[in-house]
Amino acid sequence: MRRIGIVGGLGPEATIDYYRMIIDAYRGHSKGDAPEIVIYSMNMSDFPDINQRDKVIAWFANACEALHKAGADFAVIAANTPHIVYDDLKRISPIPLLSIVEETCRAAKNLKLKRVGLMGTKVTMSSDFYIRIFSRDSITVVVPTAQEQDYINDKLFAEIMYNKIVDTTRQGLLKIAKRMIDDDGIEGLILGCTELPLILTKDEFGIPFLNTTRIHVDSVVRYCMSGE
Repeated sequence: MRRIGIVGGLGPEATIDYYRMIIDAYRGHSKGDAPEIVIYSMNMSDFPDINQRDKVIAWFANACEALHKAGADFAVIAANTPHIVYDDLKRISPIPLLSIVEETCRAAKNLKLKRVGLMGTKVTMSSDFYIRIFSRDSITVVVPTAQEQDYINDKLFAEIMYNKIVDTTRQGLLKIAKRMIDDDGIEGLILGCTELPLILTKDEFGIPFLNTTRIHVDSVVRYCMSGE
């Protein structure tokens, strides 16, 4: 069994979700045992300006080094947005990292999806790191309009990140999802922020909502137990 490392705190509610779901999933495969987990909970207030790429990489590299020193055999970042520097971070991390983007792409491919929507932070939706990974498997990633992106980002940082679940916000997010189905022809929706599954808890409108937290957790447990 490999010892799991989690870079968390981005935000804390999603990290709690990771911990709980990893424990539950592992127990389901191991007759009640629990895995060894080391969590490095970062302070979101210290997050460097996303445009200062070298500082962002160094910030996360320090977390990976701390997990390594604490005995973690591999690690995941319990958030989507930091994967903007994943390739650079993977090269310098002292322990293996599992990508939430690559694992979500694997899930979409297994579902035979060819056109998916992406919700997340403004940085995630306006960056190309999801598009690049998914294009390798000929899957098109569609993002909301600029106005919709502002709405999603505002609700994430003002409400959902603090576990403030408001039904009017849920309906607003679902309205965007429905528009993307009707106008953009999406066949699935990536919940590309690990807080989004807190408010969008199930599939809607007959398409799969890809819970990136759940997908990442499944890969953590699989790697922890078998290395696959």
